[in-house]
Amino acid sequence: MIKAFENHEIWFVTGAQLLYGGDAVVQVDGHSSAMVDGMNASGLLPVKVVYKGTANSSKEVADLMTAAEADKKCVGVITWMHTFSPAKMWIHGMQILRKPLLHLHTQFNKEIPWDTMDMDFMNLNQSAHGDREYAHILSRLRKGRKTVVGHWQDPKTLERIAVWQRVAAAWADSQDMRIIRFGDQMNNVAVTDGDKVEAEIRFGFHVDYVPFSEVMTYFEKVEDKAVDELVQVYFNEYDHALELEDKATEAYRKVWNSAKAELTLRAVLEAYGAKAFTSNFDDLGDVNVEETGKGFDQIPGLASQRLMADGYGFGGEGDWKTAALVRTAWYMGQGLPKGSSFLEDYTIHFDGANSALLQAHMLEISPAIAAVKPKLEVHHLGIGVRKTQTARLVFTSKTGDGVAATVVDMGNRFRLIVNEVRCIESKPLPKLPVASALWIPKPSFEVGAAAWMLAGGTHHTSFSYDLTTEYWEDYAEIADVELLVIDDKTTISDFKKEMRVNEVYYMLNKALK
Repeated sequence: MIKAFENHEIWFVTGAQLLYGGDAVVQVDGHSSAMVDGMNASGLLPVKVVYKGTANSSKEVADLMTAAEADKKCVGVITWMHTFSPAKMWIHGMQILRKPLLHLHTQFNKEIPWDTMDMDFMNLNQSAHGDREYAHILSRLRKGRKTVVGHWQDPKTLERIAVWQRVAAAWADSQDMRIIRFGDQMNNVAVTDGDKVEAEIRFGFHVDYVPFSEVMTYFEKVEDKAVDELVQVYFNEYDHALELEDKATEAYRKVWNSAKAELTLRAVLEAYGAKAFTSNFDDLGDVNVEETGKGFDQIPGLASQRLMADGYGFGGEGDWKTAALVRTAWYMGQGLPKGSSFLEDYTIHFDGANSALLQAHMLEISPAIAAVKPKLEVHHLGIGVRKTQTARLVFTSKTGDGVAATVVDMGNRFRLIVNEVRCIESKPLPKLPVASALWIPKPSFEVGAAAWMLAGGTHHTSFSYDLTTEYWEDYAEIADVELLVIDDKTTISDFKKEMRVNEVYYMLNKALK
């Protein structure tokens, strides 16, 4: 089990009934316990599964779901009908359960025992129709869930459960996610804005604002010794030119000031119990900071890069929705090898079938996606209120497949947009010393970019090499939000039809729930 999820549990509840006698229930219980033990022993599930027994009546179901809702360690529930379980007894329990639900359609035995099967065996092993009865009531209740079909020992089945477990854990994480905005949205920008009240209702996270005057109270408490120590960490962890260590240079002073900014932001985030944050390059303290010392003397890009690598969500220019998704992607991907980051579409490389988008930002890209060890550098940055020498980590990303995700506010609902992409090797950028990635959106640049824009997608994304579309499908199901996927199968004509149908569906969906 991955240590990152050691404080979480997934509850496993088996449906049965007393019609077939107590002996049958005992066998159901034994099979269920053995299955859960086997699933945990497989090494494929990141979150421990805890068997909570059989449910044989409406009261038992309701009691179990009430307990699941109350238990903070429980982040989701797996249900399975071993025998026929009359579905009306699940109504009240499913009305109580708000945590993520997975319906596992499996059976204890892998194969039919052709030579020995009798009516007792048939009566005991009824998931083939027991799960259909149960699924009917979930559909009648319009209960969101993930349905996984396959034998419980099959690695493919367990891998699908593992995806959902990670999403369920990330969903639990978002229910108390506090996002701090250091500065508001960039003036007149539409796509990064949205309904914060509805976002808290729908996704769980809470957005707060911390004025820079308050940030300064933390800034002033940072001790020089702590800054010196962090600067040494920089020099130990990242490639750099030796002259950067010369304390008499402006470059060293910029690195030192970046370290102080990082310690300041960490202190604020820890004080607020925040899991994500946004910044604004025009809100960094006094304009004449070189004279007053009241503020950051440069965009805290290096701090943002390192904070992301440590699991904090980040969004540029006040983009709190993307900051939340960056945190969620990181949380889902804990223990996976390739990394995730905040990214922004910057400029296009037209090259026929290899046409690609350069992903960058001012500076804020997580080193978790770097192809090689990042290099610590200081260069002039001519954007924002500070146009000055600025410290940053410079690298290009790994190559390979990944997914970009964003949430947009459509006025009457949130829409989650996911684009499968292929990161390719970038050519050197000697005059652009920033972190960057180069990707080709699927199914092609022309179709992928057009579909993204037709969907109203942002220029900011939460990107991950480790996650797949399935993760975001599960997330959208749990959140009950619209999902649009752009992948190898996407055509513009079908994509337009899907959006038009969705417009109608989500208006009706509100009325039915």
